[in-house]
Amino acid sequence: MQAAPVAFDVERTLQKLGDLTADAGRRGAHLALFPEAFVAGYPRGLNFGAVVGSRTAEGREQFRRHWESAIDVPGPHVDRMAGLARANRAHLVVGVVERSGGTLYCTVVFLGSDGRYLGKHRKLMPTASERLVWGFGDGSTLTVADTDIGRIGAVICWENYMPLLRAAMYAKGVEIYCAPTADARATWLPSMRHIAQEGRCFVLSANQFARRKDYPADYPTEFGDDPQTVISRGGSCIIGPLGEVLAGPDFSGETILTAEIDLHDIARARMDFDAVGHYARPDVFQLLVDESSRTPVTFHSGQRQPGAPPNPRDVDRRAGPRPPGR
Repeated sequence: MQAAPVAFDVERTLQKLGDLTADAGRRGAHLALFPEAFVAGYPRGLNFGAVVGSRTAEGREQFRRHWESAIDVPGPHVDRMAGLARANRAHLVVGVVERSGGTLYCTVVFLGSDGRYLGKHRKLMPTASERLVWGFGDGSTLTVADTDIGRIGAVICWENYMPLLRAAMYAKGVEIYCAPTADARATWLPSMRHIAQEGRCFVLSANQFARRKDYPADYPTEFGDDPQTVISRGGSCIIGPLGEVLAGPDFSGETILTAEIDLHDIARARMDFDAVGHYARPDVFQLLVDESSRTPVTFHSGQRQPGAPPNPRDVDRRAGPRPPGR
């Protein structure tokens, strides 16, 4: 799905997402991939009023606006997308800005064609200035969903340049490797072709095609005020497991790229190369992946296990108020 959201407007973006999903469904699509931060907008060009040692009130207001247009995952907006997946009988992989407390994450959500929420992936490493406004994911969301159309995973934008992350995804058996992105450089296509050939998997990459008019009129940007100015030029593509280009790249405008794939091509391609199998050298190289959730605060119920000594504070509470000075 090479398209632009209605930036910072979740409701109108979800309406557009629904229209695009219905269009894909009419074409017989079993899987639709949306770009990075599609819900509800990649904040391209914003500096959030930050320089080393200083932040401005205007920049904080820009962050508030970005935070207000983020969504909870899972949550009611994800439920709406799940309904769209079910209605159109298509799996959806959607780039969103996720809100968790006071922190934002660049996230991908996976939705089954039956409307089930299959999981999410939080971007492990926001790039450059993205680190100012997006938190870091951890190993607990390296999702590869086993579906009736294949094993689907996602790696976001420049995470695709992390060799160890790619190796982890290959080891999870990813067959349909989704790469939502904001990168429209000429170097992106060869990167996607390399990953497809390295992982012996199908690669789908979706980028926004966005113009100035897709952002609010009061959006402070170096791109000027001409509504037709291209802010993101697309370059979406679909690649086969031997690196062959099946669709794209497209730089002409909003579009839906389609391809019919045969998962048997993966086995054919792995005859002579399997990066985490017969072509690996575990006697020389090994990768340890920590998939635990790294939460800053953990709450325990306080219930005592059988045989454990009582907590003195519990004894005090049962005995009544503490005497003064105790």
